[in-house]
Amino acid sequence: MRSIVSVAALSTLLCLVAPAGFAGAPPTSRNAPGTIVIVFKDGHKQSFNLSDIERVEFPNVTEVANSAGSANSPSRGRYLGKWECGDGEGNNFYITLLENGEAKRSIGDVHGHWVYMNGEALVTWKDGAQDAIRKVGSKFQKSAYSAGKSFTDIPDNVTDAHNTTPHPI
Repeated sequence: MRSIVSVAALSTLLCLVAPAGFAGAPPTSRNAPGTIVIVFKDGHKQSFNLSDIERVEFPNVTEVANSAGSANSPSRGRYLGKWECGDGEGNNFYITLLENGEAKRSIGDVHGHWVYMNGEALVTWKDGAQDAIRKVGSKFQKSAYSAGKSFTDIPDNVTDAHNTTPHPI
């Protein structure tokens, strides 16, 4: 009788240990690192491997907090490129807006940072000055603000602005 109990106990022990030790690795989660999971309004999910994705675009999005303009505003991508602008004294210079948020100004070779907010490109230069490129009617204008002013103040000058590279660079 003792050998039957021993065999039964050993068999039970092997049955309990075998699945944990020999079943292999658990299946990979659909939320594994290197993936993006999109959850749709109806609740279903779809995963994508990040190495298969070149970029993510959100067309026709107009309700992004602190960044969207009206439905008639140009997109952020429309502002990318090299803009020819007036300096307020009859001369022209260039403002280059890059995808990564960097900005370059040809007057004095000044660098800065730009953001897309409320359908406008707002540039803050390292020298403290600021420029805003805005769509006004069917054309674009550059408004210049000296150091210490904000984008809501009256601009020091307003001139036409023309994107010489109207496609994202």
